[in-house]
Amino acid sequence: MVIIRSLSDFIDCNAISNSSPSYYYEGRCLQSGDRLKLPRTSMAEAIAHGLMQQLANNDCYSREGKMYGILLVELPNGEQRVLKAFSGLLNGCSVVEDWVPPIPGRDEVALEEARTLAQLDAIKQEILTLKQLSERQQYQTLFNEFEQQLQAMSDRHRHCKHQRQEKRQQICDPLTLEQLDEESRQQGIERRQLKRQQNEVLQPLQQLIAATDARISELKQQRKALSCQLQAQMHATYSLTNFSGRSRSLQELMPGGFPTGTGDCCAPKLLHYAATHNLKPLAMAEFWWGASSVNQDKIQGEFYGACAERCQPLMGFLLSGLKPISIPNRDVYTISPLSPTKAEIPIIYEDEWLIAVNKPAGLLSVPGRYRDRQDSVLSRLRHLLPHGISLASVHRLDQETSGILLLARDRQTHRQLSQQFQQRQVYKVYEAILSGAVTVEQGTIELPLWGDPENRPNQKVDWQHGKPSLTHFQIMAREEDYTRVEFTPLTGRTHQLRVHAADGRGLGVTILGDRLYGCCAVTNRLHLHARELRFEHPQLEKTLHLQAITPF
Repeated sequence: MVIIRSLSDFIDCNAISNSSPSYYYEGRCLQSGDRLKLPRTSMAEAIAHGLMQQLANNDCYSREGKMYGILLVELPNGEQRVLKAFSGLLNGCSVVEDWVPPIPGRDEVALEEARTLAQLDAIKQEILTLKQLSERQQYQTLFNEFEQQLQAMSDRHRHCKHQRQEKRQQICDPLTLEQLDEESRQQGIERRQLKRQQNEVLQPLQQLIAATDARISELKQQRKALSCQLQAQMHATYSLTNFSGRSRSLQELMPGGFPTGTGDCCAPKLLHYAATHNLKPLAMAEFWWGASSVNQDKIQGEFYGACAERCQPLMGFLLSGLKPISIPNRDVYTISPLSPTKAEIPIIYEDEWLIAVNKPAGLLSVPGRYRDRQDSVLSRLRHLLPHGISLASVHRLDQETSGILLLARDRQTHRQLSQQFQQRQVYKVYEAILSGAVTVEQGTIELPLWGDPENRPNQKVDWQHGKPSLTHFQIMAREEDYTRVEFTPLTGRTHQLRVHAADGRGLGVTILGDRLYGCCAVTNRLHLHARELRFEHPQLEKTLHLQAITPF
């Protein structure tokens, strides 16, 4: 089985230029305490893009979404080669030709794993059947019917009550008043009878549904217990080896336990294989391929760092034996991979109050929530510039979008510039390439956008919950099946231009490279660039018109 592949299987080596690493896999050596790092370089990313093209040509890789990874290694004779791995199982298989095999130990629990997986599948099917219980829909239908009857009765009784009140004010005859009181009592009886009928019909259904839900809860607990038991057995048998030649089981490395799937990720597979085959790791890159993940935080073709729950806790052990990287302050996490230079984040305007940069595609505007998403424009500039710690981002660009990003050096300037953005006093122009033909020449797109909390980070058109968003567009050029367009957004909603381009009620054509909204073309970036920004300088009281040349 061929596992160690040639670089030429993925890239044209002569066409790759070196640049600073975009990310580092890192951890502390458990013995020495040294900070160890393995970069994700432009070479590694190019190899990964080559692998993506291969995946795109085979339907079997699009059936399920998962993480894939490559490791650039050096053989003892100095030659550079490539390893590739997938997380978990690939179409139900743990061992696939040409791919790095799973961590040793899985075979020891193979029978137990197969038995447990069969039990888990049976539990899953029973849960699905219980969730589709026909009495649920029957209950809802009857409940709605009774509610409509009760509402109609309440409206009728309210009207009758109003009429009785008017009669009582006009009539003093005791017999008539007694008749009105009797009418009121009869209507109360009528309402109680309908409520009693509702309870008699719905209560048996409620009891059945409650029992079903209790069974579902019980099955979920069984499923959790079986999964934990299997994971504990796997963690006791999975054995990792590092570059110092030491081997440890997952259970030894983390006695408190790991989340489900630990040890099955790409990075541990790749590094373990390299360590046990005398291969020197040079660079690594991991990316997602296939359908978006369940919680929509993984997008096809995007690069990701070591996952905080499963891989990051193992990095210190896995990288042990490699040469340590010197870091000025060993107790502080260095956000930037290297001390950044102005060439890495071009500064297009700077004074004592504010700074504007040309953000590169693929870099966050501000740090994310998790440790592997700390590298950003703001983080690098705070590290680079004198008194940079006081910098604050006035607005944001999507990670995949390049172009002008504005930052303030003090609170007052930040507040004044933020107000201009909020009051739509800032003129913004974006340039994009769309992955298809657009027939109209210009126009306006006005669609309400809403971020569905169950489908983050996607935004969608929603006429009930959405916030107004308005974009002017002008076609700049057409070439073959692509369209170059200029966008002028009048509002600043999340993913506004991306949705206005992709949605059929907008232009109906995705921006090239926008995998989140359905572009399947294999390309190296999202073709969206913040080209111009015009605003009033709050201190100099003059108009600044900033421009950044479109890089595509």
